[in-house]
Amino acid sequence: MLEERPKATPTVQVKNDRVVVTEWRFPPQGETGWHRHGLDYVVVPQTTGQLLLETKEGQHFSDLVTGIAYYRELGVEHNVINPNDHEFVFVETEIL
Repeated sequence: MLEERPKATPTVQVKNDRVVVTEWRFPPQGETGWHRHGLDYVVVPQTTGQLLLETKEGQHFSDLVTGIAYYRELGVEHNVINPNDHEFVFVETEIL
Protein backbone atom coordinates (compact mmCIF):
# COMPACT_ATOMS: atom_id res chain seq x y z
CA MET A 1 0.00 0.00 0.00
CA LEU A 2 1.34 3.43 -0.95
CA GLU A 3 1.88 5.93 1.82
CA GLU A 4 -0.38 8.95 1.44
CA ARG A 5 1.35 12.31 1.07
CA PRO A 6 0.38 15.27 3.24
CA LYS A 7 -1.96 17.73 1.53
CA ALA A 8 -1.02 21.24 0.47
CA THR A 9 -3.09 23.93 2.21
CA PRO A 10 -4.92 26.51 0.08
CA THR A 11 -5.94 29.86 1.58
CA VAL A 12 -8.12 32.09 -0.59
CA GLN A 13 -6.91 35.67 -0.13
CA VAL A 14 -9.07 37.47 -2.72
CA LYS A 15 -12.22 36.35 -4.50
CA ASN A 16 -14.31 38.66 -6.61
CA ASP A 17 -15.90 38.80 -10.07
CA ARG A 18 -12.49 39.14 -11.80
CA VAL A 19 -9.94 36.96 -9.94
CA VAL A 20 -9.41 34.30 -7.31
CA VAL A 21 -6.08 34.64 -5.48
CA THR A 22 -5.00 31.62 -3.44
CA GLU A 23 -1.89 31.05 -1.36
CA TRP A 24 -0.73 27.41 -1.50
CA ARG A 25 1.50 26.03 1.28
CA PHE A 26 3.15 22.65 0.72
CA PRO A 27 4.81 20.80 3.58
CA PRO A 28 7.80 18.67 2.53
CA GLN A 29 6.44 15.91 0.23
CA GLY A 30 3.02 17.62 0.25
CA GLU A 31 0.72 17.52 -2.79
CA THR A 32 -2.35 19.19 -4.21
CA GLY A 33 -3.93 15.98 -5.46
CA TRP A 34 -5.00 15.54 -9.08
CA HIS A 35 -6.99 18.48 -10.44
CA ARG A 36 -7.84 20.26 -13.70
CA HIS A 37 -7.69 24.03 -14.06
CA GLY A 38 -10.93 25.52 -15.34
CA LEU A 39 -9.45 29.01 -15.65
CA ASP A 40 -6.27 30.64 -16.95
CA TYR A 41 -3.91 31.37 -14.06
CA VAL A 42 -0.65 32.98 -12.97
CA VAL A 43 1.61 31.52 -10.25
CA VAL A 44 4.12 33.61 -8.28
CA PRO A 45 6.49 31.45 -6.19
CA GLN A 46 7.21 32.72 -2.69
CA THR A 47 9.93 30.07 -2.26
CA THR A 48 12.84 29.03 -4.46
CA GLY A 49 13.08 25.31 -5.20
CA GLN A 50 11.63 22.53 -7.31
CA LEU A 51 8.12 21.25 -7.74
CA LEU A 52 7.34 17.84 -9.19
CA LEU A 53 4.45 17.81 -11.66
CA GLU A 54 2.65 14.56 -12.32
CA THR A 55 0.74 14.66 -15.60
CA LYS A 56 -0.87 12.05 -17.83
CA GLU A 57 2.25 12.34 -20.00
CA GLY A 58 4.56 11.56 -17.06
CA GLN A 59 6.50 13.38 -14.37
CA HIS A 60 8.77 16.38 -14.65
CA PHE A 61 10.45 18.85 -12.31
CA SER A 62 10.04 22.62 -12.51
CA ASP A 63 12.69 24.89 -11.06
CA LEU A 64 11.00 27.93 -9.51
CA VAL A 65 12.52 31.15 -8.19
CA THR A 66 10.95 33.45 -5.61
CA GLY A 67 9.07 36.28 -7.33
CA ILE A 68 9.40 34.95 -10.90
CA ALA A 69 5.84 34.43 -12.18
CA TYR A 70 4.59 32.02 -14.83
CA TYR A 71 1.29 31.72 -16.74
CA ARG A 72 -0.75 28.65 -17.72
CA GLU A 73 -3.94 28.30 -19.72
CA LEU A 74 -7.03 26.50 -18.49
CA GLY A 75 -7.34 22.77 -18.98
CA VAL A 76 -4.07 21.76 -17.35
CA GLU A 77 -4.55 18.52 -15.40
CA HIS A 78 -1.88 17.55 -12.89
CA ASN A 79 -0.80 16.80 -9.34
CA VAL A 80 1.75 19.19 -7.84
CA ILE A 81 4.22 17.75 -5.29
CA ASN A 82 6.84 19.46 -3.13
CA PRO A 83 9.95 17.23 -3.30
CA ASN A 84 11.99 19.66 -1.18
CA ASP A 85 12.88 19.11 2.47
CA HIS A 86 11.39 22.53 3.31
CA GLU A 87 7.97 24.15 2.96
CA PHE A 88 7.18 25.49 -0.51
CA VAL A 89 4.75 28.40 -1.00
CA PHE A 90 3.24 30.02 -4.07
CA VAL A 91 0.41 32.42 -4.83
CA GLU A 92 -1.94 31.46 -7.66
CA THR A 93 -4.19 34.00 -9.38
CA GLU A 94 -7.02 32.54 -11.44
CA ILE A 95 -8.45 34.92 -14.04
CA LEU A 96 -12.24 34.91 -14.30
